Amino acid sequence: MILGDLLILVVALLVAALVLAPLESLYWWATRGAEETETVPAPLDKPEAAKALAAGLVAPEGQRRKFLVYLSGIGALAAKDVPEEEFPFVQDLHDRLEEYTVIDDVFPYAVDNRGLTAERILGRMWRWLEKVRLKNPNALLAVLINLRNLMQLFVCADRRYGPTYNMGTAGEIHRSLVRHGHRPGSDDEVVLLGWSGGGQIALGAAWYLEAMGLKVSVLSLGGMLSDDIALARIDHLWHLYGTKDFLQASGKLLFAGRWPAAKKSPWNEALAQGKISMIELGPYNHNVKEHYFDYESKLPSGTSYAGHVIDTIEGILEPQA
Repeated sequence: MILGDLLILVVALLVAALVLAPLESLYWWATRGAEETETVPAPLDKPEAAKALAAGLVAPEGQRRKFLVYLSGIGALAAKDVPEEEFPFVQDLHDRLEEYTVIDDVFPYAVDNRGLTAERILGRMWRWLEKVRLKNPNALLAVLINLRNLMQLFVCADRRYGPTYNMGTAGEIHRSLVRHGHRPGSDDEVVLLGWSGGGQIALGAAWYLEAMGLKVSVLSLGGMLSDDIALARIDHLWHLYGTKDFLQASGKLLFAGRWPAAKKSPWNEALAQGKISMIELGPYNHNVKEHYFDYESKLPSGTSYAGHVIDTIEGILEPQA
């Protein structure tokens, strides 16, 4: 009886989470989102541009820059408050991708880039859960963080609510690019690297970033991807996955547009056009052990699981450099 009641409670929480998930982005749009999306950050004026150029923050006029924006998975509480295993991986990206400015200051599960532990209605609860997870990363209650962010992934992929959500995240990514030296209107190259749920968020934002005039490609690392309309606009999608990663594989089951029968869907049309590369990494799990950020476990080649991911990403982007 107790088990049955618990199951009913879990189902009720899931339904409530699904119903409430779009409200944050809809409230943002109703209160200030429409005004914010009308204004793309303007180019720096001459004195500011001269200072930024002297400091090496922007490239000389006419010189193309390359950016890689890292979007974390559903375990993130804020842009810089991510599961500990991701930190050495992101540092490796900084060290290895010398041609790219690597950016990791965007929280992909909020349209206004506010972390869950910021001043929010439920901010106190998320701060408490942060402490719980610090003491025990595998604590059952920490699953609430993943559940909340997973619901935002489904909002992003939803044809009804997704446009509002994706406009917000695209705006935050664009503002971050400008902070890191992008000149609005230039032909800089942008790669969005989305891990897990960040893969779908990257796809959703890419449609609007392309509309801003940016040249955008997407790297999905174990991402749960939908048949997003952005596939018609982006330069390319590389999906890196492990054969034991059933979470990323669930995308092709959950989203009907990825079914082979949906021949006219954005996904299958992009596949037919050669815009999607499916790259099998090996026997990777989504998490726990022998996963994408595992520097201890080794593949038969002797390379660590995480090292092979970094090598693969570098191999993909080097021809673009």
